[in-house]
Formats: sequence, C-alpha cells, structure tokens
Amino acid sequence: MATLKGASGWRILNSYYNEARSFATIRFTKPEYESPVIQHCLITVPIRGFFNLPKITDKKKEYVGKKLVGYSMEQMYAVVSDVENYKQFVPFCKKSTVWARGPQHMKADLVIGFPPIHESYTSRITLRKPSLVRAVCTEGKLFNHLLTEWRFSPGLKGNVHSCIIDFSVSFEFRSLLHSQLAHVFFNEVVRQMEEAFLHEATSRFGKPSVRTQRLRVVSLGS
Repeated sequence: MATLKGASGWRILNSYYNEARSFATIRFTKPEYESPVIQHCLITVPIRGFFNLPKITDKKKEYVGKKLVGYSMEQMYAVVSDVENYKQFVPFCKKSTVWARGPQHMKADLVIGFPPIHESYTSRITLRKPSLVRAVCTEGKLFNHLLTEWRFSPGLKGNVHSCIIDFSVSFEFRSLLHSQLAHVFFNEVVRQMEEAFLHEATSRFGKPSVRTQRLRVVSLGS
C-alpha cells in the first residue's frame, strides 16, 4: 500500500472509514414479515477491514455504457451541456462554475466530493449540438487524466422523442492510494451519475416516451 504522509493522508483514510461505516448499516421495513409491533429491522453488514483495501496496480479506470432513452437528442444535450447547474442535480458535484464560453466550447471549475475524495479541477468542454458533450480535465491535483464523453444519436425509428446515449468516462488518479479507495465506490458513483441526468430530463421535460433500455455496459480497470 502507498505510504501515508502527514495529515492529508490520514484525512483521506478517515473519510473512507467514516463513509464505509455509514454504507455498512441498512434500515428497511418488511411489514409482511414482521409483527404489527416490530416493523423496522436494523442490519449491520460487516465491512472490509480498515487497511484491507483492494490491491490495485493500475490507476486507470474506464466505463462505457449505451442506453436507449425516451428523450430526444436535443433534450438530453440540453441537460448534459448545462454544466453551470451540475451542482444542482449531479451527485457528488459540490460546485460548478463556467468562466469561459464559446459556440462550441466552455471552461468550467468543478469541485467533486465522493468517498474518499473532495477535490477541485478545471474542465474544458467541447460541444457539438445536439450530438456531443466531451469534457477533459486540464488542471487539477487529483487526476493524471479525466475524460467524460456523451454522444447522442437517433433512437427508435419514427419516435423523435427517443435517442441512444453512448456514455463513457475514463480517468487515472495521480495517487495509487486514491485509486485503491475510489475503486470501492466507482460503480456506484457512475450509476448514480447516469441516473441523475435522466432524472433531470424527467424534471424538465416530463415522462419519457419509452422505457430506458440498457444496451451495453463495460467497466474496465483493476
């Protein structure tokens, strides 16, 4: 495991431990199984040992997904390209400020916070309405590289209120320790991110014209 130096290393591990502990406790209600008096059951799931993090030699991680959704290309493009409001609806995005803008590009400062990370970086966004939103991290201490890409193409034949989304994210942390810790949460972070944009589309444009269908998903990286 990477050697921890100074207070920052312990802050990262402490953040991971606290988040993992909160994830380990689940409350749920099962009225069909419980008596009228006892409706709630508390389950505590044993968590992975504090220092037993997964052994990861590759700091790269990549996800590729393809979905059919019940919104038009223009509608999904409008949601994904609304970087300035990411802080309002994207999970783990604590701040999003666009400070340069052109017809086919923008630059934005973002702050992300998910276990065990809370960092800021600058992103350069390429726009091709209504088919592409591509964001590349250009400045920041957290990543060697970070690339997020959304591609929109026509959906069902005869249904203009549908489209196919090709979504991919690829990143490499500078720190092996960050990679080890974030590895635990990566799939959940990506899942929540994808769902957040669809929920925002529903909030803006109403119910989808067709049910979302996952066409492909690939998660790469140790």
